[in-house]
Amino acid sequence: MMESNLTRDLAEDQLHAYCLPNADGETERKQEVTQEEEEVEEAIEHNPLETEDLNFDKWKPKPKPKRTCRQIMADVKKFLWNPESQEFMGRSGRSWSLILLFYASLYVFLAAMFAACMWALMWSISPYNPTYNDRVVPPGMTMSPRGDGFHITFNASDRSSWESYVEALENYLEPYNDSTQELRNIACTQDAYFLQQEKEEDAEVKACQFKRSWLGDCSGLQDPDFGYSQGKPCIVLQMNRILGYLPGYGTPVNVSCALKRGGPEILGDIEFYPKNYFSLMYYPYYGKLKHVNYTSPVIAVRFEGVQLDTHLRVRCQLHGKGIVNDSPTDPFLGGVSFSLEVGA
Repeated sequence: MMESNLTRDLAEDQLHAYCLPNADGETERKQEVTQEEEEVEEAIEHNPLETEDLNFDKWKPKPKPKRTCRQIMADVKKFLWNPESQEFMGRSGRSWSLILLFYASLYVFLAAMFAACMWALMWSISPYNPTYNDRVVPPGMTMSPRGDGFHITFNASDRSSWESYVEALENYLEPYNDSTQELRNIACTQDAYFLQQEKEEDAEVKACQFKRSWLGDCSGLQDPDFGYSQGKPCIVLQMNRILGYLPGYGTPVNVSCALKRGGPEILGDIEFYPKNYFSLMYYPYYGKLKHVNYTSPVIAVRFEGVQLDTHLRVRCQLHGKGIVNDSPTDPFLGGVSFSLEVGA
């Protein structure tokens, strides 16, 4: 009996010593556990990757299974109208209403702003007297017919070579017909500027007549061929229109034609119709809204004795106060240049 009790006491002491160690025992045990963990981590770090870990194919996304046409159409149909959520193209009726309302308001606002800007612009400028005039002063000069790149080349005996020039002149001078001028414009006799500034801004002003018959042999009335069938061609010169411009500052602007190179005998005699200057009574020009029937004055030039089968470079230019005819950058400022070659 005493031996059994002694054995039991020894077992309890051993169990108590194992479960409740002293402080030194706990410290040693913790150090052993920490050391074991460090050894495990070092083993993991130095352990090379397995071959299975290097197989990157297993990380790639798996291909999606192919869908049939019926499945795709079913998804499209569901996208267009989803009966479960009552949505059209992924949005509810409220969402679509808000979007349409927003864009309608936006475009109405933009249209109103654009209309207001246009109204302010039209209110601030005058259609009769523009704030900025893009026409240059002094004026330039144009001619008819122009030919192909201001080249007039023909044979007097070959009608097909000059017929286009005659048609161009006929069309150009059609508004100058005497009957048309008498119907639309008034007969002016004064050799001074025709000023009409006392009228209201929107009032229509009168225009002086310029009759086609005044061009004489270059009118196309006596000679329907304008001299081309005789080897004596005509051209028509016009000074560019400039709003409110008074050419010559009280003195008529005149015109001269000469060769760029060569003597005057090669070009021969030159005749001007009706005169070699622009009368002052056709100026100033008040614009197409006020000068409705305005007809620009012209000067017809007839070359009587051009040397045949010779390529000539001719320049006709303006002369007068405030006129510039020698601009190196603009050959049409104050004049016009063209080539002329007449064959038999």
